Amino acid sequence: MASSSERIPNMRLEMEDFAFEERVTMYMLRQDKQREVRKKFLLHRLIFIARISPELADKRDLGGYYEQLYQDLQRYYQGDGVTGLLLLYPSYILHIVESSNDVLFSVLRDLGHMQRQGHSALILEPRILVISHDIPNRLFQQWSYKVLSVPARRLAAAEQTESHEKLVSESLTMLMKLGVEMLKTPKRSKNSADSVLDKEPELIVPQDNIEQLLKNEALLTPLQYLDTYDCPINVVMDSDRVWPPYEHFLPIP
Repeated sequence: MASSSERIPNMRLEMEDFAFEERVTMYMLRQDKQREVRKKFLLHRLIFIARISPELADKRDLGGYYEQLYQDLQRYYQGDGVTGLLLLYPSYILHIVESSNDVLFSVLRDLGHMQRQGHSALILEPRILVISHDIPNRLFQQWSYKVLSVPARRLAAAEQTESHEKLVSESLTMLMKLGVEMLKTPKRSKNSADSVLDKEPELIVPQDNIEQLLKNEALLTPLQYLDTYDCPINVVMDSDRVWPPYEHFLPIP
């Protein structure tokens, strides 16, 4: 029979065999990646469309409004840079914003406030085209706005019958191509949007395209999106409100 002194080393070996190793999660890998590139936050992109209020005399006032909003947000969320492009059509807007989650949700809540204002707001009937989370790179080097002096090309009769899904896909493809072209311009060029859009007018999403997309009820409004986001996920079922619990009503075998 083995002595207790002989069993102790074996027990130690067995315990070492069952020792748990530290697991590396995807979240930890993501944090390491962010530290490498010295980012303080994950990057997200919001694209939304809306109708310009007919009471707005000068569309540049809308550009100035968002310029001031982003300056205020960057002072509050220090280090969270904002880039993107605001296209001001004769009757509509198309807005791309790239920044942190906090900044984007501040923009969405501002849009929700405008929705509640009704016809007195600067923009009407906003709808979210897409929200992209954790994007690898920015498409724009800075935020700017562009007033389109002439309407974008109109949709042909055949194009107006296209599905909303196809219109969304085509619009996003054009915007991605526009962003790629703007990345080629000199950094911090104040007229990058003007030069690219003047050179590549086919990259402008048609105004009629935006008009058709605003009629698509499948695209969420900011208030609908925020209601879904703020809604608790731990919903209490009706059976949980019954006392005594439901299982007490079952027959005893």
